[in-house]
Amino acid sequence: MTDVLLRMLCGATLGLALVLLLRRPARRVFGAGPAFTLWLLPSVLALAPLLPHGLAPVALVVLPGLTVTPHAAASMPVQPAAFDWAQGLLALWLIGAGCGLARLALHYVGLWHGMCAAPAAWSHWLASATPGLDPRRVHVHEAGPAVLWAVPRSLILLPADFTTRFDNTASRELVLRHELVHVRRGDALWSLAMEIASSLLWFHPFAWFARSRFRLDQELACDAASLRASPRCSAGYARALLDSVAVQPIPALIPWLAEPQLKERIAMITRMPPGALRRRVGFVAIAALLAGGLYVTAGQTPAAAQIPSASASAVVHVRFVVPPSVDETYKNAHPPKYPAEALRKGEQGEVMLDINVDAAGNVTGVRVDPAKTTASALLQSVSIAAAAKWKFNPGRKHGKPVGGVVQVPVNFSLRGVDSTQSSAPASS
Repeated sequence: MTDVLLRMLCGATLGLALVLLLRRPARRVFGAGPAFTLWLLPSVLALAPLLPHGLAPVALVVLPGLTVTPHAAASMPVQPAAFDWAQGLLALWLIGAGCGLARLALHYVGLWHGMCAAPAAWSHWLASATPGLDPRRVHVHEAGPAVLWAVPRSLILLPADFTTRFDNTASRELVLRHELVHVRRGDALWSLAMEIASSLLWFHPFAWFARSRFRLDQELACDAASLRASPRCSAGYARALLDSVAVQPIPALIPWLAEPQLKERIAMITRMPPGALRRRVGFVAIAALLAGGLYVTAGQTPAAAQIPSASASAVVHVRFVVPPSVDETYKNAHPPKYPAEALRKGEQGEVMLDINVDAAGNVTGVRVDPAKTTASALLQSVSIAAAAKWKFNPGRKHGKPVGGVVQVPVNFSLRGVDSTQSSAPASS
């Protein structure tokens, strides 16, 4: 569990770093719309370790097995308990994430309870400004103009002074069309996902640095889509942005204007937008980047493997072999121990383990092959727990380390143990 979370964190960090580096060049070359889709990259790389195990390669070889007897368990020295830093940090992260998600929920509930239905007097000009807008989706809230995620459809929030703040029909129409573009693009759900991700990454400096950049890229993409629909309204669009500068609304999930964004949004309006071909090329290029990132972070290359036989009292030696070279071996200080309860019940048998090993030599997953396992559930559980702590040297392919899946049989044997010893109750 901890290893998977660490891999997810590394993927999210790499994704955030790439987005922060590429967002401006991508916007200049392909436009704001394709550049905004780069924000999928952190999520894709973070979720890659959660892909089903069925996508991983099957084991290439069954390794010679380990034999575990009660004598080894009795001779193992008892190690003093140490503080588990991994579990402590996991608990701290869960507390921080819970507080962040609770804050988000309270903020959302506050926005929901602070709105009311649009006045009946607005029906006429709403219908004339945006004929396709359902008036039931418009609510009055001091955080507006903004879009709020809701089920089944997102809501448009407008301030009570909307008609006086934007005192001409053209400005009101531009603002409403902008909010409708947010709704059609699903930006409210994007924004909610960003808030949840920020709560989960509350400790990560990249996450806080990326929040404002995400919002800016989202608004620039919406501006670009709105102006493509009304290319002759760029001057009025900039004027509507300037009319909102003096207003200080409360934070909303997608506000019409955050003042720090103003300079870049107006600068984009004045530039020549990229053509349709460049935008399509941009979407294809970014899709290829997402697919490549997923392949690199989730893919595993099989590697041939070999393990020497080990006795019950011996330290486990494991090594990957990619001919013609052989890697150095790592010693394993955590062989399986024969459970006292299994000894009392006289349980024995074989456990076949499928072990996923990454390119760093770490065990990323262990499961039991039921078709080749004869041991009880208790013996299976201690085998899995022990295998999760084993360390491997990865194989090498074309000079690069590679991971893979190997099978290790673990044989629990009572041979040589008399019936009195095997049936005696375990000592405390």
